[in-house]
Amino acid sequence: MDFCPKCEIRLKKNNNGSALVCPKCDYVKENIVKADQEKLDESNSDFTVVGEKDKTSLVSTIKLDCKKCGNGEAVWWMLQTRSADEPTTQFYRCTKCSFTWREYS
Repeated sequence: MDFCPKCEIRLKKNNNGSALVCPKCDYVKENIVKADQEKLDESNSDFTVVGEKDKTSLVSTIKLDCKKCGNGEAVWWMLQTRSADEPTTQFYRCTKCSFTWREYS
């Protein structure tokens, strides 16, 4: 966030986004660098999201009857869906029919 050196009013982007302009005195600051154009290198990320294509590599299975098809095995995970002082929510997904349900601790 930049401010006009004359008026001390917050500068706004012009129509093409290449400069910042003061709405009061028309001061112009050229050659702004857009922070949102910088690309993050996703290969160095410490956070991994498991997608639908990776569900066969999940090893956190549990012996549990599916509520829909009766299969005896499910994949499970836990998420903090409520406030921090509440217990986590446990999610289960059937390995056969992919039916997903949750249980609150």
